[in-house]
Amino acid sequence: MQGTVDGFTYGLVTPLVAYFMACLGGALGLRCTTRSMLVAGPWRAGWLALGSVAIASGIWTMHFIAMMGFTVEETPVHYDKPTTFASLGVAVLMVGAGIFIVGYRGATGTALFTGGTVTGLGVASMHYLGMAGMRLNGKLEYNTLTVSASVVIAVVAATAALWAAGQVRGFLWSVGASLVMGLAVSGMHYTGMAALSVHLHGSTGAGPAGDSAAALLAPMMIGPFVFLCLAGVVVMFDPLMVMGKPDWSPAEIKRPGVPAHPVATHVVGRRPAVHPVQERGHRRSRTPQSR
Repeated sequence: MQGTVDGFTYGLVTPLVAYFMACLGGALGLRCTTRSMLVAGPWRAGWLALGSVAIASGIWTMHFIAMMGFTVEETPVHYDKPTTFASLGVAVLMVGAGIFIVGYRGATGTALFTGGTVTGLGVASMHYLGMAGMRLNGKLEYNTLTVSASVVIAVVAATAALWAAGQVRGFLWSVGASLVMGLAVSGMHYTGMAALSVHLHGSTGAGPAGDSAAALLAPMMIGPFVFLCLAGVVVMFDPLMVMGKPDWSPAEIKRPGVPAHPVATHVVGRRPAVHPVQERGHRRSRTPQSR
């Protein structure tokens, strides 16, 4: 017996809130990745890590906000806590891998293809691992063609987001890119949900194990939401105030003949160390003439 699946129990509330969270995470991740291009060393790794967690948290929060509107009429839907947490970890690790590839190798074709594929597969893995954490009185079945389409959407969306992270510089362009990214990620989610059907078991029994969506997901989403708010506060400030001023800029390091430490050169230029030697030498040369 097929279950009656409804992905919009609360109407447009859950899709719109989910889309907003995906856009928020994407916007913060893009800004952090853009800031990482201005620094080097551990500061670059710090900004890339912050951007990775921001994007992954936004996508994960989007997924489970949308899932709060998912119901099956004939059976309650519960969630397994370890599997749900694992889906967040997978998202952070694989999104981070893709962002670090582009962050250190640049937005080249090879880096974008590799990073976009890894990130897109991470987003799809997060989605279907989260779906595997559902507990209900039935079996989940998927349409292979629709699942493949959702994975392709995830890879294309991830590649476009990584390209935007390496190319987009202005604030308005970043906002536009995050809106498109949020739309693509949400589209991937609902495409994956369209592939789902539920085959109910014959007997209801004692009911599914796990926690309900309201009991489990709402408290769990507080952490990623607070992180996104804190990341937003960090991005609002000048990165030189937050992370500290780097010793060199990318423009300086690319110019030929510029020393590795221009600050030290500037200090020597203000107080040349050779002047006292020249003055002493000049006085010694005049001593024989005076005699």
